[in-house]
Amino acid sequence: MAIQGRAVRTRDALVRAAAAEFDEAGYEGARLSRISELADVSMGALTFHFPAKAALADAVQEEGLAITKALVERLSKGCAPGLDAVIALSVGLVRLLEEDPVVRSSVRLAGERPGGAGRWVDIWLPAVRDHLWPQCEGVRSAGIEEVRQAVTDMVVYLLTGAASQVRAGLGVSAGASRSAGERLERIWRLVVAGVVAGVVVEQA
Repeated sequence: MAIQGRAVRTRDALVRAAAAEFDEAGYEGARLSRISELADVSMGALTFHFPAKAALADAVQEEGLAITKALVERLSKGCAPGLDAVIALSVGLVRLLEEDPVVRSSVRLAGERPGGAGRWVDIWLPAVRDHLWPQCEGVRSAGIEEVRQAVTDMVVYLLTGAASQVRAGLGVSAGASRSAGERLERIWRLVVAGVVAGVVVEQA
């Protein structure tokens, strides 16, 4: 059991170290020797757990997606459908990007390795759609569906932009002390009145 526990700890250390290296250098620029050094693990132990860099990248992506899925499920649990739920989810996702290098690295790897372990957006986009004003029984409004799709598209653009901003190290504006999550909250406050007004107009 002690040997098995040590193997699990070694693997976890390698995944965390790989995430840090991929986050900084990207897939092509990442070096296994650097990952071994960061994890304080021999190259032999690294290749025992992960025989190739691609296997390490897959493990990082899978872990990042699992962390994201857990956040989406936690934020969605017991949350009434509506724009407030979408806002909470999108802000939570941006904060996760800022705080967790495994998630941040998994997003970068998904862009650099299209055939990798999966896309970050596929984890949270269904939840965004589910929260956005489910159709009431008997209501068939193309206008409402158009607003719903537009808001979904906006969330994708906002989170894609936030991911790029965090990646570029622009989490804090010049002369300001707001994180990317705080700035996203401010953006939502500016647009939410217009979104709600659009729905009211379509329902009238």
